Amino acid sequence: MGMSSPSMQPPLLHIKSLPIRCQHFQQRSSFSSSFFPIFPKSTTTTTTKTLILNPIPRKPSNSNKLATMPQAANHVQAAVSEVLKLIQTSPPTWKSALLSNVLIFVAGYRILVSGLSLSGIAAAFLLGTLTWRAFALPGFLLVATYFVIGTGATKVKMAQKEAQGVAEKRKGRRGPGSVIGSSTAGCVCAFLSIFGVGGEAYYRLWQLGFVASFCTKLSDTVSSEIGKAYGKTTYLVTTLKVVPRGTEGAVSLEGTFAGLLASISLASVGCLMGQINASEAIICVIASQIANLGESIIGAALQEKEGFRWLNNDAVNVINISMGSIIAVLMQQFVLQNWRM
Repeated sequence: MGMSSPSMQPPLLHIKSLPIRCQHFQQRSSFSSSFFPIFPKSTTTTTTKTLILNPIPRKPSNSNKLATMPQAANHVQAAVSEVLKLIQTSPPTWKSALLSNVLIFVAGYRILVSGLSLSGIAAAFLLGTLTWRAFALPGFLLVATYFVIGTGATKVKMAQKEAQGVAEKRKGRRGPGSVIGSSTAGCVCAFLSIFGVGGEAYYRLWQLGFVASFCTKLSDTVSSEIGKAYGKTTYLVTTLKVVPRGTEGAVSLEGTFAGLLASISLASVGCLMGQINASEAIICVIASQIANLGESIIGAALQEKEGFRWLNNDAVNVINISMGSIIAVLMQQFVLQNWRM
């Protein structure tokens, strides 16, 4: 049989006991004599005891972990402070605009995906970053308000619109073409502001054009979607003939009124955010209605006609919002300025 490995045996501790003195008293023998007294005999004995020790493993101390926890908390707090400081940078930088949009888009992804395709979200991210860089948080909130109201109007009576064949594709989720077509004029105004075209005196003018462009587009979207959902009678704007819902260039009383309210609402948001004043808000509303009337005329007269096949909805959107932005700027420069004088 093989011997067990020494490493498997518990350690032995040999303890040598202290000498123990024992006194042995001998009984008197019958042969002992009184002349030979018996004295106690002292003997010394040594005993060896073996103590077996089983080592108990020591648990690691938590003191190191507890010591590092405050340090980790301090690092997190410092990082959060740096992020907030960067977001609040004034005037905004590209870095602060990018970081702000990343945080907002991650937090609001579920809302975004309800109204945009994935490629549409990518286009909206670029728009949001540009908007934050040019007009900071107020401009971003204006675009966010436009998106929420426009998406809500698109979803109204979606099943009915689909049954009639007038609903937006992908359950109303807009793609990059729609995002770009709806924001082209606003992006131009944002770039003009970023590069300081015209100096400080023109900054508010570009901001006015930015707000007016989104007021125009929101009014167009809401009037179209509410008209398709609730419009009792739709008329072709060029001939006033009754036409089916969803016809290009068709308008309805219900849709027109809803679009007007949407434009007033968004202009009010811009006014509350300090982007425009009350008189400029009125200009945005008037410009949006004039531009939408022009867009309806273009749709009825040219869209889907021979030689104008390129004039799809996205192209018409660019023309529409550009008209709204330009009309607002011209009204501010030539009408409002002269009226104040």
